[in-house]
Amino acid sequence: MKSVIVVGGGAAGLIAAITAARSGASVTVLEANEKPGKKLLATGNGRCNLTNMEQQPNRYRGQDSAKAWDYLKRFTAFDTLRFFSEIGIYTKNRNGWMYPNSDQAQAVLDCLLMEARYQKVKLKLKQQIVDVCWDPKGWQVKTDSWTYTADAVILACGSPASQIEGASDFGYRFARKQKLPVVSMEPALVGLRGIGDYYASWAGVRIHASVTLYLEGMPMKMEEGEVQLTDYGISGIPVFQISRYAVRGVKEHTRTEAVLDFLPDFTEEALEQHLKTRQKHCPYKSMEEQLVGLLPSKLIPLVSREASNTQELISRIKHHVVTIKGASSLSQAQVCSGGILLKALDENLQSIQYPGLYMAGEVLDVDGACGGYNLQWAWTSGAIAGSAAAKEKL
Repeated sequence: MKSVIVVGGGAAGLIAAITAARSGASVTVLEANEKPGKKLLATGNGRCNLTNMEQQPNRYRGQDSAKAWDYLKRFTAFDTLRFFSEIGIYTKNRNGWMYPNSDQAQAVLDCLLMEARYQKVKLKLKQQIVDVCWDPKGWQVKTDSWTYTADAVILACGSPASQIEGASDFGYRFARKQKLPVVSMEPALVGLRGIGDYYASWAGVRIHASVTLYLEGMPMKMEEGEVQLTDYGISGIPVFQISRYAVRGVKEHTRTEAVLDFLPDFTEEALEQHLKTRQKHCPYKSMEEQLVGLLPSKLIPLVSREASNTQELISRIKHHVVTIKGASSLSQAQVCSGGILLKALDENLQSIQYPGLYMAGEVLDVDGACGGYNLQWAWTSGAIAGSAAAKEKL
């Protein structure tokens, strides 16, 4: 019987362990925390957005997104739903975003752990990984208290993103030590910090808006939805969706700007007509007073300041520029961009340079959009690596 060690007891690690055990391997999971799946419990605000039925290649980012999509076609969102249905999770569909019917991430983790126990997966907790290396006896995983030996190792140790205990850059450090190709790990799905001193005046506002990212004056990506205006800049799902590109832009010293449209349902012409109608009905109102009931009160002084006519006002409402200087810290990010490049791996997520060493999850240079895509990558990569590590094909 082949022995497999999985480094990391998160989403990718647990499905890798279960898949390897189902394929006949003896599996041990080494988890740094006192409990597994801590980050999984936080996904979807505790509801666990398992996957998304709107699967497209552009939902996944990295230096080789085409290769990532090849993996994702082998273990799809439908495979994910079938897997979780088999272990007891009934799902519900919210416009393509799939959740457990209970809306409880704990139920997802509980079912994974029950299946792992049934498959005789050994789970070792509080195991701080010191090193992973090869010797003639096989792969060795050294912790602060023991050395484990196995025929194959699956690195599913996540990333330094999140303030949850156990977030780690071990996989990145290990890859650099072993001369594997990597891209620096940067915050993704994270709030963006702006240049300026006015952000305290709009802090706390939530507004339906569009956000367009510009790099050196060229539009890169546009998202629309509820934007959160904060004391440091901007946040919310539309901002998260563009954040990985903004962070990389700043890192590369590119002029990085987010242009906010606070009334995306209006064209400029329609908004002009709307404001003229308001003025006709209420000629006693100032330009600023005309905006009451149209925009949140905290925004009105900001957009009307220094606007001497209707055209200037419209421009300030529909083209508010936030010059980005960076992002919230890695501890505030939901995921990382960057990691071990896919070109270092074969079709089964096995290291080309080090046979018997597999990778899965966020340690790899693949990050997804909001909406269950990062978990889908965890399930896909974990299932492929687990099956291959046990010398079985999907």
